[in-house]
Amino acid sequence: MNNRKEGVGKGIRALLDTIESDIKTSSSQDPASFVQQIFMIPLEAVEVNPFQPRVDFDQERLKELADSILVHGVIQPITVRRVSAKKFQLIAGERRLKASRMAGLKEIPAFVRMANDQEMLEMALIENTHREDLNALEVAINYKRLIDECQLKQEELATRVGKDRSTVTNYLRLLKLPPTIQQGIKEKTISMGHARALINVEDPVAQLDIFNEAVKKDLSVRKIEQLVQDYENYGKVEKKEKEEYKLPAPYKKLQEKMASHFSTRVTLRRLRNGRGEIIISYFSDDDLERLTDLFGVQS
Repeated sequence: MNNRKEGVGKGIRALLDTIESDIKTSSSQDPASFVQQIFMIPLEAVEVNPFQPRVDFDQERLKELADSILVHGVIQPITVRRVSAKKFQLIAGERRLKASRMAGLKEIPAFVRMANDQEMLEMALIENTHREDLNALEVAINYKRLIDECQLKQEELATRVGKDRSTVTNYLRLLKLPPTIQQGIKEKTISMGHARALINVEDPVAQLDIFNEAVKKDLSVRKIEQLVQDYENYGKVEKKEKEEYKLPAPYKKLQEKMASHFSTRVTLRRLRNGRGEIIISYFSDDDLERLTDLFGVQS
């Protein structure tokens, strides 16, 4: 019985010795073959990722991170790939890298991965989409780059970034808005909710009018949605009226010239007895003020 126990004990000791030997062997192998293992690598050995989509860094926030690193160290390792025996290229974590250098560190914890240029670009873009300080337009631009430069379909992109396909589609639609509205999203003058409501308006002029009204009066998303609904209802009525009445060609040409002159929608109706009416549309208080100034009418 004792011999059996001793045999079991020897077996366990042999197993432990094997595990210890395996650990030593693993630690001597090329670290680039391990994805989740963390290594301390020299900061001077890390070069910037040429595919990094992020350009601007808030220096004040970098200083705050550097101060935190001095106290707590780098909590989340950066991700790099090995490009030579003593050189690494950053895949993700440039802000942590910059702050560590600012803090005067000599080494930084890192995950070392094997990746080609295409995989590096994809990883950098995906990592960038998960930053908390990104505005909606920056997310949309990253999604578009992933589709164009990494040849991803929307379904594949949604899976990679952990979002529903409808969410990805809504972000991509922001890129179809006029530049002025895109700038408003970038500067966070309006929210993603405001932008999503404006996307439903097909006419860029009307989009800008509603956008300007929203900024001027600090309108809620709900109010913007109502303005968009009012505009759509107006368009449906106008379309129906156009279908019921066909304007003769000479009057249609005159209508187009007036619309161009006033930079807004103009509806010309001519009755059979020679009488008629001209309807000049406006889509915001600012638009109305512009028209009254054009007519020389004091408000």
